[in-house]
Amino acid sequence: MENPETALNDVIAGWPVPAAQKAAACRAVFLDAARAADVGPLAESLKWGQPAWRPVTPRMGSTLRMDWDAGQPGQLALFVDCKTDLAARMRDLYPDLPGNDGQRRIVIDLEAPLPEQAIAHLAEMTFGYHRAKRQRGVNAGVVLRG
Repeated sequence: MENPETALNDVIAGWPVPAAQKAAACRAVFLDAARAADVGPLAESLKWGQPAWRPVTPRMGSTLRMDWDAGQPGQLALFVDCKTDLAARMRDLYPDLPGNDGQRRIVIDLEAPLPEQAIAHLAEMTFGYHRAKRQRGVNAGVVLRG
């Protein structure tokens, strides 16, 4: 059986050079963001044939996927779980990011500089999604007395 990280790298290696370079830059941002968010190591694999990253720790966070499509060769797409509010929050926080459908897809223009801050923020929110949701639930029940 092939190593999931090798399979992921093989998929990216099959993309055109600009897409593969942007994917490598995104991967570096994802790994840095995971360290900054203290979510533990990331599992790198393929989900639906697309490179995907997710915290190894159970119930810590959600999956962040990436894809390049020959039908839209000038862009790289990032995907979050459509059952989360992550894309909608990104649209509110970063309205200048192109191609954010508010549900699951955010587009990275291969001709433009990588929006590192926005991508890092997306990765931190995605990889810590379930932890943050639990913390919001706990904090929602707290009554502050003044």
